[in-house]
Amino acid sequence: MAQRHAYILDRVKKEGNVRVADLLAALDVSAVTIRKDLALLEEKKLLFRTHGNVSLANPYTKDRDVNEKENILADQKTRIGLKAAELIEPDDAIIIASGTTVLQLARAIPKEMRLTVLTSAMNISMALLDKPNVEIVQLGGIVRKTSTSVTGNYAESILDNFTCSKLFLGVDGIDPEQGCTTSNMMEATLNKAMIRTAQKTIILTDSSKFGRRGFGKICMLNEIDQIITDDGISSSMVQDLENIGVEVTIV
Repeated sequence: MAQRHAYILDRVKKEGNVRVADLLAALDVSAVTIRKDLALLEEKKLLFRTHGNVSLANPYTKDRDVNEKENILADQKTRIGLKAAELIEPDDAIIIASGTTVLQLARAIPKEMRLTVLTSAMNISMALLDKPNVEIVQLGGIVRKTSTSVTGNYAESILDNFTCSKLFLGVDGIDPEQGCTTSNMMEATLNKAMIRTAQKTIILTDSSKFGRRGFGKICMLNEIDQIITDDGISSSMVQDLENIGVEVTIV
């Protein structure tokens, strides 16, 4: 039993998120035995279980203040934002949603570039104010103070008047079963409307979000086109995403 537990913990530590089915195949034991092993390890607070998966980190996200989140994996977010800026073309019309990683994208947009940006986040608009050739369309609605962004029916209705080439979307969780999620239900609804408005959906997220789940479901993984993330993502997650047609860019 001790050897099984050591194997399980070592694999979860290396991969971050592991399927129970993969553990069953590797250890060649019964499902009952694996369930008992995982229950014991979870009781000792050595891992967390969700349906069909185990992870080291608590998979359920909570709503945190944007100022707190901006300091988490700041270097990775900066690199992701710089890479995403390379995808923007002159005279593009794009949507930048809310979040600390997409904020780095806004900051990375060249000052001389001409484009139109729709955004729900006031801090995104503020980051674009010193770029004279960027036309900013600020969505209106109910302000979420923790994210400095707006939500609600009014913001969603404004999107009906536009068609954009790309949506750059931040998320709180990416899970193989639950898809892309956020910690706020109303923001998830607005994000869905953004996906309908854009021709291409690009997720910008640091690797800590993989295997995590938020309260509000945005979309399934096969509904997105590309993910830009850092090299902390596991090879198995990259393979799963590419198998369903998602382009994965690692910085």
